[in-house]
This record gives sequence, C-alpha cells and structure tokens, in this order.
Amino acid sequence: EKTVPIPEKLNEWAPRPPPEFVRDVMGSSAGAGSGEFHVYRHLRRREYQRQDFMDAMAEKQRLDEEFQRKLERNKMIAEEQTAKRRRKRQKLKEKKLQAKKNKLEQKKQEK
Repeated sequence: EKTVPIPEKLNEWAPRPPPEFVRDVMGSSAGAGSGEFHVYRHLRRREYQRQDFMDAMAEKQRLDEEFQRKLERNKMIAEEQTAKRRRKRQKLKEKKLQAKKNKLEQKKQEK
C-alpha cells in the first residue's frame, strides 16, 4: 500500500562551456609562478575533458544515424518481401477464381 518512489532518469553529464575570456594564462613553461602551473593544469584538464566529451557525442550521433539507416534499409527489404508475397498470393487467388469461372462455364455449356 506504500508508494514506491521511482527515480527519474539522470541527465547526461556535460562539461562546463569554455570561458569566454581567460586572463593572464601562462603555460607550464618558464616565467610561470609556482601557483600558475596548477591553474594551467586544471584548465588543460577541463579542456581535454570537454574535447573528449564532444568526440564521444559525435561518435554516439554517428552510431545513431548508422542505426537509423540500417533500420530503414531493413524496413524497406521487409516491405519488398511482403509486396512480393502479396503479389504471389493475389496471383494464386486470381488463378483459383479463373478456374472456378471456367468450371462454371463448362457446366453451363454441357447443359
């Protein structure tokens, strides 16, 4: 009798967008202070994470499109097979009707 909470589907993780403007960015090379390397390292890690996410999303989209194309192709093949079998059934049906008509005509001619 107690209601059971059903958790909602979690949204897919997405990285933060890159900053519009980054001030005083020094690389890990000479001239950077001891604290600047850590700032650089975090920015670099975040950018690599963002790029990996974009690559993964592009791959997922490509696979989805490929799957949709495959579904369409399979659907078209199935429709062609169905149409072919339908034509065959219709042909047999017409053949039976024609044979029935011919038999009736023969009986009429005999009488």
